[in-house]
Amino acid sequence: MATARKNTSSKLFTLKIELVDTTPLIWRRIAISGHASFAMLHHVIQAAMGWHDAHLHEFRVGDRRIGIPDLDFDDPENPVAKETVLRLDRLLTTDSTFTYRYDFGDSWDHRIRVEQVRDREDHDAYGPIAWVEGGERACPPEDSGGVGRYQEFLACWENDPYGEQTEQVRTWAGLDFDPARFDRPAAGAAIDRMLGNRWIK
Repeated sequence: MATARKNTSSKLFTLKIELVDTTPLIWRRIAISGHASFAMLHHVIQAAMGWHDAHLHEFRVGDRRIGIPDLDFDDPENPVAKETVLRLDRLLTTDSTFTYRYDFGDSWDHRIRVEQVRDREDHDAYGPIAWVEGGERACPPEDSGGVGRYQEFLACWENDPYGEQTEQVRTWAGLDFDPARFDRPAAGAAIDRMLGNRWIK
């Protein structure tokens, strides 16, 4: 048993995360330890994308739903598995694809593909690790209405950058919001804080 635990714990997963139906594409690439739970992956995605973890979420891996079970609303024939107990290396392999939905109202769907599974360089380590390797463009502001509404905002931004509607949304989103900017250092620092505080695993 100890040997098997060491083999699975020494893997590092590279994941490509794409926010579905966004043009230009909003994406991130992260590295995360294979023994991490889907709960940890949720928090890493939130930090990498720039979301604020203000809404419900759920993973779909094949026919399996993974998230935070709710006995009052879950379908008893297709219950939600606990994200805190399921590890990435138990369900995913190279080229696995799955989805992550954030905010059941706005329905921000993320398509995730396992690009690579490799041995960790710190082979004897078992602690959680994660970082952002790359990405492009800012994620939409929270509660901005879903992909369709956000694409309309981007069209206004491009075609009428100083128009009343654009200014209203810019004021609401934050005057420093720039849809073309991905702040990788800020995303990395957020993940480092979570790992340093040991509240994700």
